[in-house]
Amino acid sequence: MPTPSMEDYLERIYRLINEKGYARVADIAEGLDVHPSSVTKMIQKLDKDEYLVYEKYRGLVLTNKGKKMGKRLMDRHRLLEDFLKLIGVREENIYKDVEGIEHHLSWDSITCIEALVEYFNRDPSRVEELRRVKEALETD
Repeated sequence: MPTPSMEDYLERIYRLINEKGYARVADIAEGLDVHPSSVTKMIQKLDKDEYLVYEKYRGLVLTNKGKKMGKRLMDRHRLLEDFLKLIGVREENIYKDVEGIEHHLSWDSITCIEALVEYFNRDPSRVEELRRVKEALETD
């Protein structure tokens, strides 16, 4: 399994490739707020672990293993954002909160959250009831 840092890089690379068709060291560094030299070191590690193929001065390509993991990580991120929105977390807190929790949850917990989100989405009245409960707790 990749480390939390490796996950951040894979997710960012996967997202860049989906959005732009490529992922450059500079774009990865900017998106993760790290130095390009750190990106190069991590890319070399991800290459060694067969998540991507890296050729100096030519760029990188995700392997099937890297694509699968990148998609899984991006889906996890999106699910956690949806979950926090659903339970009423303020918009300005969502990104930071997702970044803070996404690496600390087991895939079992992620699956349970996914089921819970689906449960609430199947019946909008459930979401309204949850919001009423939250509001009641905030006024107590």
